[in-house]
Amino acid sequence: MIILSFERLSKRYGQTTALNDVSFDVPSGEIFGLLGPNGAGKSTLIRILMDIIRADAGEVRVFGEPRRREHLDRLGYLPEERGLYTKQTVIDVMTYFGSLKGLDRGEARRRALAWLEKVELPQVASWKIDRLSKGMSQKVQIASVLLSDPELCVLDEPTTGLDPVNVRLVQDLLVERRAHGRTTILSTHHMNQVETLCDRVALINTGRLMVYGEVGAVRRRHSLPEVLVHARGALPAVPLVEQASGNGNGVWRLRLADGVSPADVLRALVERGAVIDRFEPALAPMEDIFLRVVKEAQA
Repeated sequence: MIILSFERLSKRYGQTTALNDVSFDVPSGEIFGLLGPNGAGKSTLIRILMDIIRADAGEVRVFGEPRRREHLDRLGYLPEERGLYTKQTVIDVMTYFGSLKGLDRGEARRRALAWLEKVELPQVASWKIDRLSKGMSQKVQIASVLLSDPELCVLDEPTTGLDPVNVRLVQDLLVERRAHGRTTILSTHHMNQVETLCDRVALINTGRLMVYGEVGAVRRRHSLPEVLVHARGALPAVPLVEQASGNGNGVWRLRLADGVSPADVLRALVERGAVIDRFEPALAPMEDIFLRVVKEAQA
């Protein structure tokens, strides 16, 4: 099921084009990576989804129908610009945010206390917000967004200000959401998180959709023609290989000549006596793909 569709969205601010005919789908029950450099159009796209601004052209569809204001109760949003009421207590702020999503105050308070346990901050319920550290404040805001159990949630750089332990905690919460059939759009510059968490990605640059698809398929499509070979001893030279480099521990990276398939190289190596334990495509990291696509667009 497609839970969200952007259909030919365009948006201009004066002479600046923020979005140019952008279309893609977000399937239900996935962690979806929304990528792009600063100023690429990601925030504009999210604000259109959340009905903060209106598109000049195109349509947003959620839950199989054109997005309406009443759909927003089923959506969650953690904006890049954080905001908590600093002179209020944590539990009162979280209860208020829950009530904005249609929960009665009793249920909102119960869920708030449960979520403070989940983010390992039960002791701060009675604290005023201005007493929290940056990392604590970030976790409280994430909990405030997720306590209403939104069917579709947009998180803009949710791990900013968190140490590695709490980054892992937040990642586990997103994986738990996926296991329960919830959908999360993760807007981030942390490509390692994209590879670890995301099922599918969309990369926007200069207001255009540049890359879209499953993470594995994107990495295969944008990788160089290289393979990794784990071998016992030195590899024999084969004419199908344009370049070879080893790390001294039996792992070799081979750049294939144009038009050569990995199967051809494997066959040639075995025929020449190579003892191979493992042979696999060398997939480009998402960070390399991100940088390459952005630089090509700037050229």
